[in-house]
This record gives sequence, structure tokens and C-alpha cells, in this order.
Amino acid sequence: MEQEKDAENTQKTKKEAGRARRGTSEGTDRAVAFRKNAVIVGGSSGIGRETALRLASQGMRVYNISRTPFRGERVHTVTADASQEGELARAIAEVGEEAGAVDLLVYSAGFSMAAPLEYAKSGDYRYLFEVNFFGAVEALRACAPYLRKRRGRAVLVGSVGGELPIPFDGFYSASKAALCMLAREADVELRPFGVRVSALLPGGTSTGFTYSRKIYGEEESRAYSPSVRKASAALANIEQGGMPPSLVAEAIVKLAEKRNPSPVCVAGGKNRVARYLSRALPERVTDWAVRRKFNQG
Repeated sequence: MEQEKDAENTQKTKKEAGRARRGTSEGTDRAVAFRKNAVIVGGSSGIGRETALRLASQGMRVYNISRTPFRGERVHTVTADASQEGELARAIAEVGEEAGAVDLLVYSAGFSMAAPLEYAKSGDYRYLFEVNFFGAVEALRACAPYLRKRRGRAVLVGSVGGELPIPFDGFYSASKAALCMLAREADVELRPFGVRVSALLPGGTSTGFTYSRKIYGEEESRAYSPSVRKASAALANIEQGGMPPSLVAEAIVKLAEKRNPSPVCVAGGKNRVARYLSRALPERVTDWAVRRKFNQG
């Protein structure tokens, strides 16, 4: 009798252990299935990196898409070049196959150049638009099916420079202005599916972006050379004296979490005032203020 009871107890213990293992496995599977996924294009440095770190700290599974891998273990990098057509679509398809759905897309890739309009090389300003604008188009198009599954959000990192001209960085300003309209248009189209798209406009931000800007020298700028030097130096001072990237990342996350986000939002109180004034005042007044700020005589 004792042997039979021991056998029954052993069998019972095995069954309970099996149920416990299955329960743990099923619970883990459910947790993984409902874990939120974020895709950041350009998350290896600057604003994108700070955003990736913040989202990862909140428990999201974060995928960085960039040419340079993310330094750290909490973010998975898929290598792609935003300037090459089809690269982002391939990378996002790779993420989508693994994650199944995307809750948040952040487009933070960017390129800047200080060059006179008259002498700017077409290869430079076409590359700028590929990275700053057409890459965002490709990322949105590729991510849309995955965002629809979760009624997700997309945040495109623009710039107050898209509202106001930046002397000798006009191609950058033009690309960021286009990015704002892209966000508004995409928000109109994707809203019926529960997906919201916004452009966030920071002003000067203290990152390494300042030092990666392509600045035309004296031979390339010719008669404009003194003005290019003054303008690029003023811009560098504005950026390095501006917001820390962590605050911009915080604004991105807050915008993405809003139930009814604005299609265009500005990060920072001073930048909101600057945008308001740029719209309220006559353009000749704001352009005069810009010339003064950038030492353009």
C-alpha cells in the first residue's frame, strides 16, 4: 500500500511540475506576444540613441536601424543606409518578420551641410534629401502594415529650422519643412486605421550632429566663404548651447504616448515661442531676425 501511495504521489508531483512548466511557458509567450516593439531609424547616436535608451528602460523591445551599430546590449541593430533606396524597407521587413508588429516608429536620421545655394553640389543636396526626407517616406511606407496591427504611432524628428531659414543650411531647412508636411499627410491617411503620425520639432540640440555637418571651405564657397564661416559658427553655438538630447527624447516618448497627438509639435518652450512668432510676424521681420542671429550683415 505504501508503495502504491508513493507511486501516486510521484505521479502527482510530475503532473503538477508539468503544469507549472506549461503555465510559465504560456505566461512567457503571452508576455512576449504583448511586449511593445519600437523601431528607431538613426538610433546609434544623438537624439535617436537617447530615445532608444529611454524606450528600452521602459521595457520596450527596441530595434535600431542605422549604418553604425548601437553601442550597448539593450538595443538590437539592423544595419541599413537610409540614403540607399530599398535599404530601410529591407531592414523594416526583417524587424517585422521577427517582431510581428510595430508599436512605434521614430525617424531620427539626418544630415546637414553648410553651403551656398549657388555652388552646392547636386550629389550633396540630393544625399541630404535622401537621408532627411525620402528615407522617412520609405520607413513610413514599410512600417505602415506593422503599425496598423497595433494602432501604433510614428514620430518624425524635424526641426524648428523647417519653420525658419538657416543661412547656408537651406537644403536642411527645406527637407525638414517637407518632413512636417509628410507627417501631416500621413496622419490624415493612417488615422482611420488607428495609427497617428507626428513631426516633433526640436531647436538647437547639443549632440555630435554639430561636428558631422559638411561645411564648404573657401574654394567651394568662393565669394560666400566669409558668410558661410560666420553662419556655420553661429549655428554650432546655437546647437551646443541648446537642449540636451535626453529632453528631446523625453518629448518624443511623451508625444508617442498621447491619445490624440498633434501632427506637428515643438520641443522646448523657447522653440514654441520661436515657431509662434515665425507664423505671427511678417516674413521680412523674421528673416531680418534670422540674418542678425547668424551674423549675416
